[in-house]
Amino acid sequence: MNNVSKDTPILVTGGGGFIGGHLVGEFIGQGFTQVRSVDIKPLELWYQVFPEADNRVLDLRSLDGCRQAAEGAKVVYNLAADMGGMGFIENNKAACMISVLINTHMLMAAQEGGTERYFYASSACVYNSDKQTDANVAPLREADSYPAMPEDGYGWEKLFSERMCRHFTEDYGIETRVARYHNVYGPHGTFAGGREKAPAAICRKVIEAKLSGKHDIEIWGDGEQTRSFMYIDNCLHGTQLIMNSDVNQPLNLGSDELVTINQLVSIVEKIADIKLERHYDLSAPKGVRGRNSDNGLIAAELGWAPDIKLREGMEKTYAWIYEEMLGSGGSRRAYIEDFGAVVPS
Repeated sequence: MNNVSKDTPILVTGGGGFIGGHLVGEFIGQGFTQVRSVDIKPLELWYQVFPEADNRVLDLRSLDGCRQAAEGAKVVYNLAADMGGMGFIENNKAACMISVLINTHMLMAAQEGGTERYFYASSACVYNSDKQTDANVAPLREADSYPAMPEDGYGWEKLFSERMCRHFTEDYGIETRVARYHNVYGPHGTFAGGREKAPAAICRKVIEAKLSGKHDIEIWGDGEQTRSFMYIDNCLHGTQLIMNSDVNQPLNLGSDELVTINQLVSIVEKIADIKLERHYDLSAPKGVRGRNSDNGLIAAELGWAPDIKLREGMEKTYAWIYEEMLGSGGSRRAYIEDFGAVVPS
């Protein structure tokens, strides 16, 4: 982070998760000396653990847990949420909505404790579903979140929590910043068990086919639904740019490289040097028909937009998942289905 003292107390919630773990590592690498990482999962189930950080296991759905987490923190990055890929959020709407307690209580604790700046990780799932019915979707602008008709469950929680940030700024003066993440992917995240997103799931399926000799793959939907996918390095850079900016309205943080799921599968096939027979499950969760990020506002406000090409990011992601699936120990965390779930040996 620019213009922030290296001894500034920083809190990252969801630090045991995918993006949060990378963000903690980023701050440690930049030389910050007071980084607190908080997650609900037992420490041994965190995707990344940094001994230099103050690592705490707390339930942030409770106000008491948030008060403990936020104590002394001048800067808060709230990435904690109960979430996963489309297969998870379509079948766990109530669980996703409960995350509203995390942001609400974290804002209360931050305001009570004198936090100066607060970041909230929102999602492209806040966007009106009526604007996402065509695979050839027009890129979604920030204004397209209203009139409101977001993804049921998860999207409503994110949109409501954005408003909470806005009103805490208006009423209490705490500086809040919001990024709407679009399909973040990369190493050190889940790739099996039900919470994984499309890039990781497809990497896993291709690797399984390659290792088993059964050269076929199941694809959810007809494969012609479209998405954009942002590599983790762009996410980390953009998150910090937004946090340190003067922009107090939500900003898209996502790639604008639109692909079909079939094209994503083809990219991974080329990386793996394999060709698979495709089988389509039309009854599986598939989300909106098309979604892409309009990066006009972030480019205008910050002079930057995500630029890592999908092929480049997928090569790194595939290589990491391949090593995890063939290795032992480290791969166990990536197979976690849920808190306390049985993990394959």
